[in-house]
Amino acid sequence: MSPQSAILFDLDGTLLDTARDFHGIINRMLAQHGRPSISYDSLRTQVSNGARAMVRHAFELEQDHPEFAALHQQLLDDYAGTDYPDSCAFSGIEELVDWLEASKHPWGIVTNKPERFTRPLLQQVGLGHCQCIICPEQVKQTKPDPEGLVLACEILGSRPEDSIYVGDHIRDIEAGRAAGMKTIAAAWGYLNEGESCSDWNADYICAQAEDLRPLLHSILQAH
Repeated sequence: MSPQSAILFDLDGTLLDTARDFHGIINRMLAQHGRPSISYDSLRTQVSNGARAMVRHAFELEQDHPEFAALHQQLLDDYAGTDYPDSCAFSGIEELVDWLEASKHPWGIVTNKPERFTRPLLQQVGLGHCQCIICPEQVKQTKPDPEGLVLACEILGSRPEDSIYVGDHIRDIEAGRAAGMKTIAAAWGYLNEGESCSDWNADYICAQAEDLRPLLHSILQAH
């Protein structure tokens, strides 16, 4: 791959471990509504599926339930009101970003997380300097549509076919493949219970975030 190969990442469950903040908020909501708490491991499987999935899982309600919309809005409002105290980069990610920047490889983030959460969160964890951040507000279609990935490559001056996308959900791999990019499944992320990323048809699977830098290095060197 050329020196202008872009390395793009999903956010929650790929670059950042955000599950503990969601777990705390959800359990406070459950307590307010007289419901029992849920375990961290149980909620973790739902984080990459979004706020609606977390509410559905924790409260055991479907979206057509009369209380669902209010609970979903409460989760969003409570999350916006935090300073993300328990969110952090996965081990090895800060070193990976330092290496990408020292190597002058363009890198960016393409996430389905709304911008009002994404940008403050990145500032909080020290990644606010990211060269390119694509949120739902910047595109007409979110992942698994490839629009955001193609847009990020345009902004970074890279061709999708020369670039790589890393994510912890099948929609990330689908989006990357649709964009013509190489894909890496982040097996350390927020997979659904019983799910295997080996079923996603990614070009590569990376077991731990600490292993991502050597994997990327080998891919880039081979091209």
